[in-house]
Amino acid sequence: MSRLFIRGGLVSDPGQGLDGVPRTLVIEAGRISAIIEGAGEPALRPGQQIADEVIDARGLWVLPGLIDLHTHLREPGEEHKETFQSGGQAAVAGGFTTILAMANTQPATDSSARVAWVRDRSATQSPARVFTVGAVTVGLLGDTLTDADSLASAGAVALSDDGRPLLNAALVRRALEQARDVGLPLLAHEEELSLVGKGCMHEGATATRLGLAGVPGVAEEVMVRRDLALVELTGARLHLQHLSTAGALRALREAKARGLPVTAEAAPHHFTLTDQSVGCYDTNAKMNPPLRSERDRAAVQAALADGTLDAIATDHAPHGPIEKDTVFEAAANGVVGLETAFALGLALVEAGVLTRQRLIALFTSGPAAVIPAFGDLGTLRVGARADVTLVDPTERWVVDPAAFRSRSRNTPFRGRALTGRVIATLVGGVVVFSRREPLASGLHVAGD
Repeated sequence: MSRLFIRGGLVSDPGQGLDGVPRTLVIEAGRISAIIEGAGEPALRPGQQIADEVIDARGLWVLPGLIDLHTHLREPGEEHKETFQSGGQAAVAGGFTTILAMANTQPATDSSARVAWVRDRSATQSPARVFTVGAVTVGLLGDTLTDADSLASAGAVALSDDGRPLLNAALVRRALEQARDVGLPLLAHEEELSLVGKGCMHEGATATRLGLAGVPGVAEEVMVRRDLALVELTGARLHLQHLSTAGALRALREAKARGLPVTAEAAPHHFTLTDQSVGCYDTNAKMNPPLRSERDRAAVQAALADGTLDAIATDHAPHGPIEKDTVFEAAANGVVGLETAFALGLALVEAGVLTRQRLIALFTSGPAAVIPAFGDLGTLRVGARADVTLVDPTERWVVDPAAFRSRSRNTPFRGRALTGRVIATLVGGVVVFSRREPLASGLHVAGD
């Protein structure tokens, strides 16, 4: 049986309380078999083989593989924007070993056959683990519920119509009850369309200056409060996607204080940017929910720090030039995020907003706890699957969309200088991405 050492890195695993202490990770048969204290090697007699390969991780953070709860892979239907292969390559380049594929493909993932197709094709195409979300309603049209039991049996791990809100409260109640009965969380995209109207960016001074119709923050808050009331009624598990407003976060904080089974995520663009980033009609700064005010951005950061939010999720939404190189009102919503997310989160540590352990938890143990099917992902516990991310926290780099592994380039962070970069990513103990060649040395024996 082959044995791999990841030696001397600063191992951090919030789920185990491991916080940046030098250790050596031992991987056998695709799983973590031991964590050895210190940067050395176990006490064996000289000359005895102890590892087939050794990765020297000194100076690096050794983390559980990162998990993204919100990825749009565009396959099937829009492969010119992204595929399982290109999206998976972007994921592992960003340190993500597990991604959750949204159902708003063309056609939508709204039947057991389509869930099975996504499950099987992604398994052969993506270097990252891809888990499948099933649609809540047929065709994502918001009027007829899918068969949640058959979706779950085919491999769906959650239900969501992300990209579109569920407007009918009675249907949401039934959807929550159905999700509860099959043991899946419901992931909710929260916006009241009657308040959104023709809005295409956040309602505020910038929208007024640009002459663009605005989207008030309350459009998110009122839907969040409605669905939290339905959670209280049904007892179902609800996960709130890409929250962006102070009002919605206040409602979430109150619900958690009452013990409701609700979790939530925020995206890097919402804790990094504000509506002022739209500048002179920059369509790469157009997304849904839109970039909000400075008050909202501060509220998102505070909610990440105090535990109100459970995860940082990318909402990776690739689009091509046809969808983005147009007038602002007509441009598609969304930005790519898999390859920049962790470094943007690390900026919050540098700013004193988050501790290092809190940041790591938001990318690992936090999202792992949202989806029951993730099992032993998001941890380096002995016996867990050996999904590992190696990060150089000091490497400085500049965002260059031309170097992205994604097929799309729609990022508002072009040219931004960042600190902290993923050096290597392992899935099941196999190196699927590395910036260093060679990453590992060969046969290793005691006394080397």
